[in-house]
Amino acid sequence: MEKLSPQEEELMQVIWQTGEGSVKTFLQEMPEPKAPYTTLASTVKNLEKKGFVSSRLLGNTYIYAAAVTEEAYKQTFMSGFIENYFNNSYKEMVNFFVQQKKLKSKDLQDIIEMIENQNKKK
Repeated sequence: MEKLSPQEEELMQVIWQTGEGSVKTFLQEMPEPKAPYTTLASTVKNLEKKGFVSSRLLGNTYIYAAAVTEEAYKQTFMSGFIENYFNNSYKEMVNFFVQQKKLKSKDLQDIIEMIENQNKKK
């Protein structure tokens, strides 16, 4: 699965939230500043070519839906991100955010609790 451009990711976020719809539907849901209709339509077609969305014809309007789940994209993207930027170490990633003062002690305690709860479920 390839990495999407920022514009494609923004549109995929709208598609995942909306479920399905036409280009017009997605345009209405896009945050400001909105891209022109033709630009958005081109982006939807590119996403379809890349296999991220599927389409069906309803009357004379194409309805688009995500063909890739948000979770699957996150898993692929985050795995590559951790590998490329943090030498495949989640510990290094957490350390980076601690050093940048983006994570506080309470956040880390919550993370530890989530990990321990996941381990109890297994």
